[in-house]
Amino acid sequence: MGFVISCGASCGVSTIRSAVMASAAVKSYSRLSSKRQATRAVESSRLFLGRRSRGSRGVFAPNRQIFTTTSSSEPCYVTTPIYYVNDKPHIGHVYTSTLADVYARFQRSQGRDVRFLTGTDEHGQKVEQSAEKRGIEPQQLADENSAFFRDAMENFGIEFDDFIRTTDPRHKEQVTKFIQQLKDKDFVYLGEFEGWYDEGQEEYVTESTAAEQDFKSAISGKPLVKAKQENYFFRLSAFQDKLEAMFEENPDLVLPKARSNEVLNRIKAGLQDVPISRTSFTWGIPMPDDEEHVIYVWIDALFNYISALQLAEGDESKLAKYWPATVHIMAKEIVWFHAVIWPAVLMALELPLPGRVYAHGFWIRDGKKMSKSLGNFVDLETLTGYCDTYGLDSIRYFLLTQGPIGAIDSNWSDERLYDIYSDELVNTLGNCASRTTSMINKYYKQDGVPSEMDSSGARRQVGEYDWPAITQEATNTCVECVETFDLPGAATTAVGLVGKVDTFISETEPFRLAKDESKKEELAAILYQCMETVRIAGVLLESVMPEKMGQLEEALGTAEIKGTLQERTAWGQLQPGSLVKKVALFPRVDPPTPA
Repeated sequence: MGFVISCGASCGVSTIRSAVMASAAVKSYSRLSSKRQATRAVESSRLFLGRRSRGSRGVFAPNRQIFTTTSSSEPCYVTTPIYYVNDKPHIGHVYTSTLADVYARFQRSQGRDVRFLTGTDEHGQKVEQSAEKRGIEPQQLADENSAFFRDAMENFGIEFDDFIRTTDPRHKEQVTKFIQQLKDKDFVYLGEFEGWYDEGQEEYVTESTAAEQDFKSAISGKPLVKAKQENYFFRLSAFQDKLEAMFEENPDLVLPKARSNEVLNRIKAGLQDVPISRTSFTWGIPMPDDEEHVIYVWIDALFNYISALQLAEGDESKLAKYWPATVHIMAKEIVWFHAVIWPAVLMALELPLPGRVYAHGFWIRDGKKMSKSLGNFVDLETLTGYCDTYGLDSIRYFLLTQGPIGAIDSNWSDERLYDIYSDELVNTLGNCASRTTSMINKYYKQDGVPSEMDSSGARRQVGEYDWPAITQEATNTCVECVETFDLPGAATTAVGLVGKVDTFISETEPFRLAKDESKKEELAAILYQCMETVRIAGVLLESVMPEKMGQLEEALGTAEIKGTLQERTAWGQLQPGSLVKKVALFPRVDPPTPA
């Protein structure tokens, strides 16, 4: 059966449908009466009416707008989902991680104190079964596959600050403490589930969803099984009103907007408590004071965002300043867990809520779902092959600008990759950098970069091109795009700036002016302004293509220019008289062979 490639199914879950047990028969073993449970739900909801700032240890205001212009001194915490080790790295994992990496690098360039977290989800029945088939311990399997993911992240230029594993002692200790806190607050109780279960996905499925799927797994197509199991449950239903209010007061909490609407509509259909433990396997973190139960993988995995910061230690945590997360980045199939269950758990723990949940779409290929059986699967080996042809930075640019960052899935096409590489990188960015450095070396030889000042010492403007204003506007646009998570918009704005230089060259014809001695001041101003604009565009693109833009910086001799992005993109940093080398950033490649 074909399937869509997404980011690694964090929390060991591939679909959002099983979180709400709308039709599950839950027989509560809790001693609380229904009336007392309702009272506690109301009382707990009242906890979240207050408003506190980021530095507070209390509740995060649900209507806080995150992606406006941010202070460079404010900590920035960026996360990917942790990737399930029963899978192998593929384009989905690389795409999600690239988005997070570009965002984190850009924020660092503005002087922000950034912490970027990724990692692997290593518990669960599937890991236990896979290890058993190989005749090894689950920990050995987890160690091997986690290393694959870590190597993949590093090989694709993902510059993370922390790589957490759910088998890490630091994580397991923290999760145990958090679950105990939930039990102490009576947000977790012992009950019984009876309903449909997807064994392959390790998840419960509601009666209505099971019927819609003809009582088969939406992923594997295998029959669902009727299950009856004792579980610990989290009182998700207690947070119905507060979750609705959270969405209504902060409409940009979950993006894209279509994703937010889907989640809110589902919340309004009614929430019921969700099981957070299993007894059918042993590979996981035991429930506190009841080792017959193992904490279910998705709740175990969600805690990674705060276990990595050691938040269970309270004020003793040296990393607490990074919470709440600025943005959780993931694929759309796990948005329910991050946009509903995770905020409810945080509310129960009286911890601040994340600033944003961004759930991108899926990659398809040549208009079809990716499938190993169809031979169109973009796995790590295939992606590495593209990097060998086009270069890693070019693939990062293509993923960022052409990927499914919005509500619609994106199509991977070899022809599209070739076109974007040729048009935007080779013919625009690469060609402009090459021709500008070439003209400076040809016309000024050992004199280096000319000055844009005229004989009176005034800056010369050529025609309508006020380049300081144009570059400042482009910088502002890039910053605004990143703050609203329009990462493609930021990258294309920078490349568009170089496109304007191409137009400027075509209109002013510096190769013609070079033949007229009376035009030498005009020629100097044109070439300085072209080179300085290309330099600034390179600074704006560093987060996307760090290696190539480093080569550009080296060719221009501007590596000594330090400071924040705003300081480095200020006009006039390129020094007249400095020597530049002709640079060829993006070599031409042959077009792909038609299938």
